[in-house]
Amino acid sequence: MKQLITDRNLIIINSVIILYFFGIYILYKYQVDIVIIGVFQEMLSIPFMLAQIIFIIIGIHHLVKHKIKILTLISVIALAICLTITVGSFF
Repeated sequence: MKQLITDRNLIIINSVIILYFFGIYILYKYQVDIVIIGVFQEMLSIPFMLAQIIFIIIGIHHLVKHKIKILTLISVIALAICLTITVGSFF
């Protein structure tokens, strides 16, 4: 059975999470108020916040266990920055 968490999959998942929160920021900054977008934003925000924490842990574990590749390292660092900005926005 092939390994599910590969460098490519980890980079894609981290990028999707970062783009989601960047999209929320852009919608907030330009005051886009469409009901269906708000519904999806409310439904997906908590799962994506939990996914940030989970994939930071998975990413660090993957980097320690396997050979460090630069794109994987950059995606994990970018996700960590996104996590600190997201959590910091609550305080």
